[in-house]
Amino acid sequence: MVCRSLLWILVLVITPVQASVMIKVETTLGDFAVKLNPQKAPKTVANFLRYVDDGSYVGTQFHRVIPRFVVQGGGFDKALNRRPSYEPVDNESSNGLKNRRATIAMARTQEPDSATRQFYINIRDNGFLDATPNKVGYTVFGRVVEGFNTLQTMTEQPTVTVPSKRMQDVPQQPIVITNIYRMSSQ
Repeated sequence: MVCRSLLWILVLVITPVQASVMIKVETTLGDFAVKLNPQKAPKTVANFLRYVDDGSYVGTQFHRVIPRFVVQGGGFDKALNRRPSYEPVDNESSNGLKNRRATIAMARTQEPDSATRQFYINIRDNGFLDATPNKVGYTVFGRVVEGFNTLQTMTEQPTVTVPSKRMQDVPQQPIVITNIYRMSSQ
């Protein structure tokens, strides 16, 4: 019995626990912080952190802001030029996390495993974006824990349509990520 208990203690000590990671996002309109959930969305969090750590989110803009829906960014620079991406990440939308107010999720095309660098933050509950037994959803991988008012302010900015880029709901005055970094692990 003692050996079995000792074995479990060793397993717990040796096995790394994936701690949540806090990310700080500084923008031209204000800052916010996100707590990522690597336990529920390990591939998606690793993908997101790759862009955080290589610095390529800096200088990108929130190119889609829709009141009472989402704020989306990470994929285009200030001039709306597409930024290079790594390979797409596997969809993890069946992880139990829901597209609720203040959650962060990966944007994708109609192809479920197509998410690369673009992410969005839910301004309200958007359950229709969740996975169901009959459809693949959009992968939620964290939650805004500070500065949600900054995101709400983004949705209050005037937007335009940019026909040459086939984009709608683009802030008239670009809202740019000026810095993004890991705050801590908890």
